[in-house]
Amino acid sequence: MKSYMRLLKFLRPYRLLLAAAVFCMLVSAIFDAAQLSMIVPLADKVLTNKKIIIPKQLPDQIAGLISSINNTEPLKLLNIMAIVVLIMLLLKGLFNYLQSYLMSDIGQQVVRDVRSKLYAKLQDLSLDYFIRKRSGELISRITNDVKLIENAASYGFTDVLYQSFQVVVFTFLAFYIHWKLALTSIVILPLISLPIVSVGKKIKKLAISSQEKMADINSILVETISGVRIVKAFCMEEAEINKFKSHNRDYYKITMKSIKRVLMLAPLTEVIGAFGGIFVFVWAGKEVITGKLSFGVFGLFLGSLLSMIRPFKKLSQVHSLNQQAIAASNRVYEILDSRPSVQEKEKAQDLARIKNRIVFDKVSFRYETNQILKDIDLEVNIGQVIAIVGPSGAGKSTLVDLILRFYDPVEGRILIDNVDLRDVTIRSLREQSGLVTQETILFNDAVRANIAYGKKDVNFQDIVKAAQKAGAHDFIMNMPKGYDTLIGDRGYKLSGGERQRLAIARAILKNPPILILDEATSQLDSVSEGFVQTAINEVISGRTVFIVAHRLSTVKNADKIIVLDKGVIVETGNHQELVAKNGLYKLLWDMQQALPEEEAG
Repeated sequence: MKSYMRLLKFLRPYRLLLAAAVFCMLVSAIFDAAQLSMIVPLADKVLTNKKIIIPKQLPDQIAGLISSINNTEPLKLLNIMAIVVLIMLLLKGLFNYLQSYLMSDIGQQVVRDVRSKLYAKLQDLSLDYFIRKRSGELISRITNDVKLIENAASYGFTDVLYQSFQVVVFTFLAFYIHWKLALTSIVILPLISLPIVSVGKKIKKLAISSQEKMADINSILVETISGVRIVKAFCMEEAEINKFKSHNRDYYKITMKSIKRVLMLAPLTEVIGAFGGIFVFVWAGKEVITGKLSFGVFGLFLGSLLSMIRPFKKLSQVHSLNQQAIAASNRVYEILDSRPSVQEKEKAQDLARIKNRIVFDKVSFRYETNQILKDIDLEVNIGQVIAIVGPSGAGKSTLVDLILRFYDPVEGRILIDNVDLRDVTIRSLREQSGLVTQETILFNDAVRANIAYGKKDVNFQDIVKAAQKAGAHDFIMNMPKGYDTLIGDRGYKLSGGERQRLAIARAILKNPPILILDEATSQLDSVSEGFVQTAINEVISGRTVFIVAHRLSTVKNADKIIVLDKGVIVETGNHQELVAKNGLYKLLWDMQQALPEEEAG
């Protein structure tokens, strides 16, 4: 119940719309009962011209109405009933339409809001969250899980209220006519509820398995579509197809188990209800035969009981739907309740533009139990170019990630002009930093939009100047629509060198005082590297630059080179000093000099 109430929290912003929909449902349910009540005058007066007999003392208004009907000519009453039924049908249809429209509108708004909240939350979470979670799983939560919530928030909640109103209205009618018979009938209801609750629990478990399996399918799709070149290069198409078929088959089996249980509920509840109906039919039939109850009133009573079977069948299906939605809601809330590991202080101040230095003071970092960096002491003056080198897994990228506060140190602190990064706003810090990574991230948009990413109201001439400095202007102008050319998903229409030069143009346009180049040329051939290196030399001028590099030849002119090994700084100096020390740097340098140029990276 707690989980269901939490699911309904998504409806809270639409209380007024919901109240209007509930009112329409109630009116519609009352019209359902009123239409059914037409059985009494039709059977007792119009068709048989007998008096309506109800075995109880009636209020004066109802007694007067029944007396008036009993004294009306059958043909006249038939004409009146035809008009009344037509009016009721029109009004019922109107209120039915209104409640369906309002609940559908609420459902769609809930989907819009939940998806937006999920996406905003994902943007807010720290980098370590995305390391723990698969992309396909997160996509599944925004698409598949939210769709299940929509079903519960609109159709499911509509049926819970509307069918419940019908049960209440028809129960009231039955009790009003013959309370003893009605009370006997109500005893049957727990028998109907038992299979609903039992099957519902199983459906909830199956729903969780189904959503997890859909997340697996989405993960395979993301991995194989984004990595299609590797799949084809290693002739793994058949293996990937078989893996997808296996997960798809498992999803089908889980879904069919759930469907089988949902479909079982309707006939099961109907059979139990039918047994109760037969019992009541026999008892009430005797009352009609003995003249204690008129045939029309008996028909209304029996119709009221039978009319309760359909709402109960509907409610059993809704219960199954809600169990699936609760499982989806829990998965959605798992994201919404997550807190970023990197958080901004309440009274954080904007970081002033760097004037002096960046200092790492006894900085250590570990991811879970894995120690990445330990006791890093480093001072970088403004305008210096710092190269960070070392074997794979030494912690090079993590060190520069700390500057951007993708992570926070577990020990020590990082200072910019004697201000701890944890005391400043994240936005003001990252606005002063530019990043060019090994894997160039571009978007399926125009060239100009990719260069201007993160900049608002930028002048087109500034975009062109940035592209010229990055050595990208010439190849951009050779594209079909120049700066308005769409570059495809992740920039797949461009070569590696072209993508990297666009990323550098983006950094130039941002004009940050701190620039981070994380393996910016490691995936390029020597020709592309030459173009990119020229662009890099242009962009680093007058900035404080951190260069993470594997190819030592690209950083030998750096002001200071930091050599990392197993998360510890083992050597510091310029190229000549480090070669002279005959340590790890010299070993790495000699190894790369011995390799052919194309293999040195």
